[in-house]
Amino acid sequence: MEDVIRQGDEEEIRLVAFQLGREEYAIEVSQVREILNMVDVTRMPNAPAYMKGVINLRGQILAVIDLAERLNIASGGGDRRIIVVELGENKVGMIVDYVSEVFRVSASSVEASPVFSQEAESGMIKGVIKLQNRLLILLDVAHVLSAVEDWRGASGTDGQTAASDSE
Repeated sequence: MEDVIRQGDEEEIRLVAFQLGREEYAIEVSQVREILNMVDVTRMPNAPAYMKGVINLRGQILAVIDLAERLNIASGGGDRRIIVVELGENKVGMIVDYVSEVFRVSASSVEASPVFSQEAESGMIKGVIKLQNRLLILLDVAHVLSAVEDWRGASGTDGQTAASDSE
């Protein structure tokens, strides 16, 4: 994994931190392709409530989800951004309230999440990161986006560009 860096005997992980409501979350930098200002999202019929629709990103159609809704938490509004993540061949945009920083943390500062929520049980939460006076929830992007992939497969939305469909 390219996000794990060795510093002596200690492994470090590179992360992107962001806010949803009052809480801070993080994902691995290797999964992030870019961070966009909020743009208009075209709604898709019969999509789950957290699935906000699609955007055209330089000719590629991307599904966009509201991450706060996906995790069943209240959004705080703020300087909303779209974090474009990539898993294998698939790219998806995740709307977050605010992107705060990119940082490194020792792998030992990531603790297992207590299993008291459906998200933790489903594998969406990899762990909790302790940073001085802050706690960040480390998300497993693959599990968070698994429902999006299920919906895209069922709806026939495959993320291909219009140009490649017409060739």
